[in-house]
Amino acid sequence: MMGNNKILIVDDDPNIRYAFVKTFEAEKVSVLQAQNGKEAIQVLKNENPQVIFLDYSMPELDGFGVMETMKEQEIDIPTIMITGVGTMQTAIKAVQLGAYEYITKPLDVDKIRILAHRAIEVFHLKERVKGLESTIQSFPQQYELVGNHPLMQEIYKKIGAVTGTPNSTNILINGESGTGKELVARAIHSHGPNRDQPFIAINCTVLPESLMESEIFGHEKGAFTGAVEKRLGKFEVAQGGTIFLDEIGDLSPNLQQKLLRVIQERNFERLGSNTSIPVEARFITSTNQDLPKAIVEGSFREDLFYRLNAITIHLPPLRERKADIPLLSNVFLQRYTDQMDNNIVDIDPKVKDLLVQYDYPGNVRELENIIKGAAMLEKSGLLRPGSLPQHIYDSPERARFVFPVKSMNWRDARRQMIQQFEKQFVTELLQQSRGNVTQAAHVAGIERQSFQRIMKKHHLFSADFKH
Repeated sequence: MMGNNKILIVDDDPNIRYAFVKTFEAEKVSVLQAQNGKEAIQVLKNENPQVIFLDYSMPELDGFGVMETMKEQEIDIPTIMITGVGTMQTAIKAVQLGAYEYITKPLDVDKIRILAHRAIEVFHLKERVKGLESTIQSFPQQYELVGNHPLMQEIYKKIGAVTGTPNSTNILINGESGTGKELVARAIHSHGPNRDQPFIAINCTVLPESLMESEIFGHEKGAFTGAVEKRLGKFEVAQGGTIFLDEIGDLSPNLQQKLLRVIQERNFERLGSNTSIPVEARFITSTNQDLPKAIVEGSFREDLFYRLNAITIHLPPLRERKADIPLLSNVFLQRYTDQMDNNIVDIDPKVKDLLVQYDYPGNVRELENIIKGAAMLEKSGLLRPGSLPQHIYDSPERARFVFPVKSMNWRDARRQMIQQFEKQFVTELLQQSRGNVTQAAHVAGIERQSFQRIMKKHHLFSADFKH
């Protein structure tokens, strides 16, 4: 634990207060003391501790009274409630009042150290967030692209360039599933001159051909069985705006031919009608397929392909821009903590390391779902390793020990490889045992104390895996 931090212990038992002083003496942490609730409130007026250990049962003003006063005075400091008897009602009320943690006597010195370390970390994270409120408020919204990687910078430039082209200029976006192709299409639309007109997205994989034709072209009453009234198609609804055809490679040959005619002639007819309706919208299409290969195989029309890709934008997979993973993770965390109204303010560096090492076959969409799921599980102020799904730990990427062999001699390379092995091995055992150190040490076949020494060496805490 870092020095220059303050802990406030509030307890009417002088022996407990003295024990806290001795516990943190070697760590150069100042321990402030208060023997009752009223004295604690007075200390908080004059001092700014980073964490409070607060006894529940005290004369005059008990622990809950202190927490209620702190809430009224908007004092936001991680508070750890201490009680002699851990009842459900007491625990629930402590959490409702915003307690960071709830522990029972007799107190475990090691647990107190770990809790203090984490609570201080949360305090500083919250302070950092307060200082960055303007940055957080400017985080991209749901339909904005995120990324500072040079590959993304090139895409931003291309988006800026194509927004100035005529609506008749068709754009093809290619990239793997989950890379954000629709976000690019929306960005082109929202930054273009027709941003106030409709953006109509059509997924070419969802509907069978018969329904898709009616969906995009519309139909007249009586055009086919079940057509009990006239319906406008999406091409007509999109007039003046943008038509986004997602996964164009899955369009049937018949609809490919009809789409080619629409793009060439810039008009279409509703089903059951001979009246031409002009198309005054931009066509943006996307695919996760290799369309030139599909042309060779005969599943995609070559003439349609050349009509669609007047301008092509390629979206890289997330594994090719891993430097953006921490930024994306923060954006997704902010989005879902706002939606869920929980108190997560940052991501543990160990989690960021794990996230960066993973290869994301589902790309940005998969990362978003991982962060969303972890945010739902996490109950502390920090997104920790135990909240991540198992497959992040099982990633083949993590199984490889990577170090610059050319710049190392045998001894240094061996030492680094052992360190990497130790950390990965212990991390995975803790994950499997849900933070049970005794069980993890048993599986490893080593003494519990030896296992704990390795944990300490690599800054691993069992509580991080208890979910």
